[in-house]
Amino acid sequence: MADKKAQLKIDGFDETLELPIYEGTIGPDVIDVRSLAGLGKFTYDPGFVSTASCESKITYIDGGKGVLLHRGYPIEQLAEHSDFLETSYLLLHGELPTPEEKEKFVDTITHHTMVHEQLAHFFNGFRRDAHPMAIMCGVVGALSAFYHDQLDINDDKHREIAAHRLIAKMPTLAAMVYKYNQGQPFMYPRNDLSYSENFLHMMFNTPAEEKKISPTLARAMDRIFLLHADHEQNASTSTVRMAGSTGANPYACIASGIAALWGPAHGGANEAVLKMLDEIGDETRIDEFLAKAKDKNDPFRLMGFGHRVYKNYDPRATVMKKTCDEVLAELGLEDDPMLKMAMKLEKIALEDEYFQKRGLYPNVDFYSGIILKAIGIPTELFTVIFATGRTPGWIAHWNEMIGNEYRIARPRQLYTGHTQRDYPKK
Repeated sequence: MADKKAQLKIDGFDETLELPIYEGTIGPDVIDVRSLAGLGKFTYDPGFVSTASCESKITYIDGGKGVLLHRGYPIEQLAEHSDFLETSYLLLHGELPTPEEKEKFVDTITHHTMVHEQLAHFFNGFRRDAHPMAIMCGVVGALSAFYHDQLDINDDKHREIAAHRLIAKMPTLAAMVYKYNQGQPFMYPRNDLSYSENFLHMMFNTPAEEKKISPTLARAMDRIFLLHADHEQNASTSTVRMAGSTGANPYACIASGIAALWGPAHGGANEAVLKMLDEIGDETRIDEFLAKAKDKNDPFRLMGFGHRVYKNYDPRATVMKKTCDEVLAELGLEDDPMLKMAMKLEKIALEDEYFQKRGLYPNVDFYSGIILKAIGIPTELFTVIFATGRTPGWIAHWNEMIGNEYRIARPRQLYTGHTQRDYPKK
């Protein structure tokens, strides 16, 4: 029960309304406005920027202080001491696994990485030059056709199996999308490789030649997955929850999240970083584009700097910068023209008073875009990588919602169209 109340006076109503105020464990208090519906009144909040759509125990963000917690654990600590699958377990179950639980979880995920052989034929329905996210939406949604015997969302075991399948098969499907675009044969996953090693193996090896996976690159991929694992009630996560509120199966819900992530304002940010660097061209034009970024009348924006949520430094960016330096050193790409330009842009922006005052620091998308390019992943596949990393967060939120009492999502509107009018008589 709420101990605090908010008082609301509405023109036309004699009585002052009392609305309950709820306190979370951390973060701002929340005013419960549900009783307004009984009076025929609704709040107006475009973009839901001031609306808590649910109660959750998974992830907490304080954008002003640059804080990101998964089940209470700071993202910096998880990035340094944990790995993607352990963090996935944490998001799903609420606690870090014991060594025995982690071994069992990793083994389960490893043995679910194969996809049904018939699914490979599904790819033939797409053009070879189709956008990777278009294919990913289709094949993830199609998983429900292959596992239709275990789709009872009210069965805890079915939900657990679906979670394991999705986390395990996403990198396999992501690699298959890449191979299909390239016209190369699909590579099967290997049970002797780690999650990230397997992804790089399926991406870059061929039946003709299997190269040893670099531990540095595998660790970099693992961190990229981990740092994107969840980010509270963002657009794609809210989409997954909204789709899930209808009772839709988990594969359809995750496919809806992938579709939402596809938007350039959401998951396409690291791809936009590379496009921006292409537009700048070379180091000699950096000052010119920095001036454009400062000009309010110029539509140009520095992509990969600043964040809608984080008004301070993106806590994920510190880890990603270190990883970026490690990858560039490993691949000997410190002198690559585009990457060299990116590093110079980073240095100038970090030291420029204009960007410092506005909190426009490099974010996780800036560094992850550089890392993915260095590894050899095409920009069109960046958002697919994002979706792979975000999958455990989507599933955790979906599972949390289904495991509690929930109602079908039904936002209201402020109608400003025509009032009732009669069809013209002929």
